[in-house]
Amino acid sequence: MNLRKPTTQILLRVLKEGRSLTNALDKDLAPLDTPQDKAFVQALCYGVLRDYHRLDFIVTLLLSKPLRNKDHDIKILILMGIYQLRTMRVKPHAAVSETVAAVGKKSWAKKLINGVLRQYIREQQTLEQQIEKNPVANYSHPQWLIDCFKKDWGQQAVSLFEQNNHPAPMVLRVNLTQSTQTDYQALLAQQDFSTDIVAFTKTALVLKQAVMVDQLPYFKNGWVSVQDTAAQLAAPLLQLQKNQRVLDLCAAPGGKTAAILELEPSVKMTALDIDATRVKRIRENLQRLKLSATLITADASDFKTWWDGTFFDRVLVDAPCSALGVIRHHPDIKLLRRESDIEALVKRQAEILDAAWTVLAVGGILLYATCSLLKQENQTQIESFLKQHSDGFEIPIEAEWGIPQTIGRQILTGDQTMDGFYYARLGKNKGNK
Repeated sequence: MNLRKPTTQILLRVLKEGRSLTNALDKDLAPLDTPQDKAFVQALCYGVLRDYHRLDFIVTLLLSKPLRNKDHDIKILILMGIYQLRTMRVKPHAAVSETVAAVGKKSWAKKLINGVLRQYIREQQTLEQQIEKNPVANYSHPQWLIDCFKKDWGQQAVSLFEQNNHPAPMVLRVNLTQSTQTDYQALLAQQDFSTDIVAFTKTALVLKQAVMVDQLPYFKNGWVSVQDTAAQLAAPLLQLQKNQRVLDLCAAPGGKTAAILELEPSVKMTALDIDATRVKRIRENLQRLKLSATLITADASDFKTWWDGTFFDRVLVDAPCSALGVIRHHPDIKLLRRESDIEALVKRQAEILDAAWTVLAVGGILLYATCSLLKQENQTQIESFLKQHSDGFEIPIEAEWGIPQTIGRQILTGDQTMDGFYYARLGKNKGNK
């Protein structure tokens, strides 16, 4: 089977239909025969999307005129061919011939693809020099995102571009009800899986080499989960105590919900998400980990439809956001996210914060978390919230990670191998809103 064909279909779903890469892979990877085939297709999809702006720039230079919209599949094949030639360990003749062979009914395109890829091989050095002169191609990010990162992070923005264009490490969260960080590391070592302990956590292990989850000792028994270190910081920041009522808003797929229960199994846990399919994923994840929580499918901002009137001691607002801190895991974000999305997200975050505050007990703690790098969604959002809620105050986060902000702490992508994340911890006093 020519694996470039299913790869083209997956990339069409992302680039033409606007689906997420995760969604597209779920649909089209399953029919492939072997783990090796699936790994190749996945690597090609991630690579093309990660390098899309560079590859697209090269294609523009090589084509005498743009392809028609209805020939998007042909453009994707050219992008794939160039990516194989630039980055993958595919022999040039195989990259060209297999890409050409993946053309379907549009037989006219075979000659075009063959000519363009062979021209790239001949002129590669000159073309690569052209990339350096074009910021969008050089950073492989859209211009609006380049502008946003430079505005918020100045010279640090260049590091963000570089980090976003590399795969994230695979990080494990050890289930403390089943094992410990050091004991599970020893189990992995017995199977020749090398890991680094993240010293400022009790749960995180960074694998030197990614593996299939079914290779992990006792994965099916719930001893371990895959979760970036930055996301693992949420549970300890809640300062949990026994038997507290805890609410996780926008909780799917349930990683932070599970981490809370693993850290303090006695809490009475409620997890809420607006999407029923995603709530099902929370349930499945908790079942594997042998944990339980009350699960609710509802709009987090419309608390009158789901709240029973009993206040929560701890509330985690895992806010819907631009997700610009997790581009390493989801390179399609660079193509699917729009600058115009941000204003609506900021408004939504504010609505959910207001609802979360209403159901939080006096003396309770609200933890606000995003996987965004934009100050508009993070410290500016919380500054605005506290101006409108006189009964709220910051509980400072003293930590060995992140950059202190006017309120909260920001982790920039790649800092101590982590995803980009923001956390702010708020306390609730008696008083008027």
